Amino acid sequence: MSIVYRVIQAVMQVVPDRARDEVIDQHQYLGQPIDRVDGREKVTGTATFSAEYKVEGLTHAALVYSTIASGSIEAIDTADAERAPGVIAVITHENAPKMHVAPLLGHGGYAGTTRLEMLNTTEIAWNGQPVAVVVADTEERAEHAASLVRVTYTAKPAVLMLEDARASAKKPDSVLNMESEIKKGNAEELLRSAPFSVDRTYETPRHNHNAIELHGAIAIWKDDSVTLYDPTQFVNGAAVSLEKIFGLKKGAVRVLAPFVGGGFGGKGGIWAHNQLCVLAAKVTGRPVRLVLSREGVFRAVGGRTASSQRVALGADESGKFLSVIHTGITSQSTTNTFQEPHTFPVRHLYASESFFISQSIVDLNSSPNTFMRAPGESIGTFALESAIDELSYELGIDPIELRMRNEPTVDPTAGTEFSSRHLREAYSFGAERFHWARRPAAVASQRDGDWLIGQGVATGTYPMYRYPTSTRIRLRADGTALAQTASQEMGMGTATVQAQHLAERLALPMSKVRFEYGDSSLPAGMVAGGSTQTVSIALAIEHGSEELKKELLSLVRHNPDSPLHGADAESVHNRKGGLYRRNDPNVGETYVSILARARKEFVEVEAHTGQAFEILKYSMHSYCAQFCEVRVNAVTGELRIARFLGSFDTGRILNPKTAVSQFRGGIIMGIGLAMTEETLVDSRTGRIVNPSLAEYHVPVQADVPDLDILFTDIPDPYTPLGAHGIGEIGITGVGAAIANAVYHATGKRIRSLPITLDKLM
Repeated sequence: MSIVYRVIQAVMQVVPDRARDEVIDQHQYLGQPIDRVDGREKVTGTATFSAEYKVEGLTHAALVYSTIASGSIEAIDTADAERAPGVIAVITHENAPKMHVAPLLGHGGYAGTTRLEMLNTTEIAWNGQPVAVVVADTEERAEHAASLVRVTYTAKPAVLMLEDARASAKKPDSVLNMESEIKKGNAEELLRSAPFSVDRTYETPRHNHNAIELHGAIAIWKDDSVTLYDPTQFVNGAAVSLEKIFGLKKGAVRVLAPFVGGGFGGKGGIWAHNQLCVLAAKVTGRPVRLVLSREGVFRAVGGRTASSQRVALGADESGKFLSVIHTGITSQSTTNTFQEPHTFPVRHLYASESFFISQSIVDLNSSPNTFMRAPGESIGTFALESAIDELSYELGIDPIELRMRNEPTVDPTAGTEFSSRHLREAYSFGAERFHWARRPAAVASQRDGDWLIGQGVATGTYPMYRYPTSTRIRLRADGTALAQTASQEMGMGTATVQAQHLAERLALPMSKVRFEYGDSSLPAGMVAGGSTQTVSIALAIEHGSEELKKELLSLVRHNPDSPLHGADAESVHNRKGGLYRRNDPNVGETYVSILARARKEFVEVEAHTGQAFEILKYSMHSYCAQFCEVRVNAVTGELRIARFLGSFDTGRILNPKTAVSQFRGGIIMGIGLAMTEETLVDSRTGRIVNPSLAEYHVPVQADVPDLDILFTDIPDPYTPLGAHGIGEIGITGVGAAIANAVYHATGKRIRSLPITLDKLM
């Protein structure tokens, strides 16, 4: 643990807790299964996504990708491409204007994904790196001309596979600003002396992002200002990064992301196509549209790294953990620094007398890896929860009972109190609904004809994060309200939940409120990542509503004709579309009346939230218990999910309809992680050999049973609205739950994902 972190923790011991927010207990809108405010536009096809905007004089761009993984460009021949019909420009390192490199995502609000000087260098860092951009009058002509660009390379030896780089593994200074190694007691010695133990290695492959909406953008460059339509998860980060890259003044780039068709981390940063789309608009002086093909997304956009993880557990006869060891190796590209935090779950889930937790990293010639739904937690829980399942059989203790015997009273490695932890309840609710008690203890003891049947369980966890956020709230004379934050909506329900919140907070009907987002010119928001957006915006709206109350009172509190004469903010509350006295709820004035009395068309306030020091004072996490039943064909090895239930402890549920959708989506992505997804790389060239949805398999409808969802709905007293983020908790634990069910059905322990036919035959 760093000295800075220890100092902050010490300071936090004297920071007061939040006062109880009265809105947490209200249920007129919050907690209700309200339809998505953008649902009709999406299902009727009237929602306009970034690459669909009609722009006069629009041109089209296509990329040329490198075919080697390491080396340099010796020569580039663009003559045939330049002569092709409709071609407007061919931009390479030989004629591209000088650009800067944006700091990497997570540094100072920027959203860079690589340190490479894109198109300002002859260096090649991965197979698929863009080396040229072609602009033409149609998309087809641009793509054809791109195919005519001839590049000669000088290749250098490349490091391509995780297993080939083990000898060069190094310990990073930190992992997402947390210590990369934790020691508590002598874990190795206690492991050796433990009456019961397991010591296993688990492996997970590379994964690629495959959101339904392809990565694409439209750039308009005019008078040293840029408008970019882009399906980004971080409009502010994209804007400031492009300003940095092109040396533009603050506010010169406006990024618009009205709708985002899936992101999962892959659209959190600025990739080559974003930068090169803007570059093409600058060079040609015309609007440019650049949309990656599905193969292009595989080539140019990073995903999840492969991992090799060791989990060793030692326990006494009662099942109490004496030693917990979780170490592992992941990779990052040679041009970025992103360590997949696979050891984060083990730091917070179970009590033990000793711990040894450590991560190492190797550098590969691959596309820059990046955040992918529950980065670290999704693959880390596969290893940890599989090992716990293995230990349960060694001990002869039910897998759920073993976990409950090791429930901690404080955070096992940080020593801080839990802000809210109801994992026991989640397991209790889930076990009853799933009929876990009917599960036979014996392995391979259930059969239906050729089908072997088994049940497995696993715990999932994901941190509760909150980021500084701003919002603007405008209340109009007609009694309608608008809140604005530069945030994003990619299907999570942000626009809906924040409208519910604003309506609840101001005591207005939903029909009279609106939440505006997806525009970097709005008050600064945060990345839609890390399951942070809902609580971050919620606190800003809470603060903004208090400022609005004060502003409204300043208009009437000195007016003897107003029922609110002499009132202060503490003595009134929002009720029935206005402000009313707490000691007499029938005395007050509507917003319409207040603004009419003051002869104002509207009042407007802005609010800003500070750093989330509460996450240092408390251990703040979401939890889940994942239950799975599988059927494995004894003849063919075919694996089917028969039943799946997720029981979640994620604080207060603000909208059950959108929340259940998020939980189910996470589980489905976890089914892909467990059973189908794997990026295959040619070990000779570094080229991805399955860059399509025909060969990179994601779950389809036939792979997914009805998913049963439960949640505790117990508010966390230390978070805005008592809520936690829920976008990523759904995928955590799923891989282990499926693998554990497979073992229970077949007696075959799968320690390397995905669980494919060959591993079950």
